[in-house]
Amino acid sequence: MRVLVTGHQGYLGTVMVPILQTAGHDVVGLDTGYFADCVLGDVPNDPPGLQVDLRDVTVDQLSGFDAVIHLAALSNDPLGALAPQITYDINHHASVRLARLAKDAGVGRFLYASTCSVYGSAGDDLVTENAPLRPLTPYAESKVRVEDDVAAIADASFSPVFLRNATAFGFSPRLRADIVLNNLVGHAVLTGDVRVLSDGTPWRPLVHARDIAKAFVIALDAPVEKIHCAAYNVGTEANNLTVAEIAQSVVDVVPGAQLLITGESGADPRSYRVDFSAIRSALAYEAEWSIPDGAAELYKEYTAAGLTSHDFFNRFTRLPHLEGLQRAGALDASMRRLDRE
Repeated sequence: MRVLVTGHQGYLGTVMVPILQTAGHDVVGLDTGYFADCVLGDVPNDPPGLQVDLRDVTVDQLSGFDAVIHLAALSNDPLGALAPQITYDINHHASVRLARLAKDAGVGRFLYASTCSVYGSAGDDLVTENAPLRPLTPYAESKVRVEDDVAAIADASFSPVFLRNATAFGFSPRLRADIVLNNLVGHAVLTGDVRVLSDGTPWRPLVHARDIAKAFVIALDAPVEKIHCAAYNVGTEANNLTVAEIAQSVVDVVPGAQLLITGESGADPRSYRVDFSAIRSALAYEAEWSIPDGAAELYKEYTAAGLTSHDFFNRFTRLPHLEGLQRAGALDASMRRLDRE
């Protein structure tokens, strides 16, 4: 298939593109380039791409594609809290607009990167795709709205599928340091401490970036009748752990690291355990990466690349990086690029 991947220069897109290419797909990227330079280690080999703000995509730019994989988003809860309207403009309104333009352009498949954080505070029971959605942040709320609005325009010629990814982890050449396992390993490498600011009790489902890519490849190749307008949780029950358990896996991997559960931020209301049986049953999907394996991978890559504190806390953490681009005059207040027009 000829596939357009939005956010191809982001954390997940950089991992997913070569996996799609290996599966035989012709990939073109679309990205505004916020994080194109946030590289740790070797510079990735990007596919041909369009440098365009998601809010400015045209129907002509979408013509000729068999599918759109939509990853692009402002994917950070602190950023969403700081600028909720921009989060809704990009993550919700621009995403629904993209889907409508894709339908107008004759694109048959639309694969949307949603999130398990739509379940919000769900307690200790495993939640399925039919569980009530209780988003607690603008980021999660925007994902719920996109699912609803894109499902409403599905028909025989336009087939969306909503892949609700667990919290991602693992190495990407375009690193993110502000997701839980990546962050804890980085702190351990740089400071010797695995610091948990909550009480450590909230549940988190995690999934490796490569396992997310695998799910998208399988959904892309699946018969339309199996994926049409369906939502699937992406991950594995084995990676449903408390934050304290995730932190302990880092202590077990990083030599000399010590666990500090400070509790200074209080109880975190975001707690949910997720059932992933639907995607196994419908699409024969199995996630492969465990949390200890991911922690070991991150430790190896961080140390091999000589990760620095400055890069970890600035270039590879979403909110400080975007604030830095604004201070440098590269982004305006609405997060539009000013340096590459």
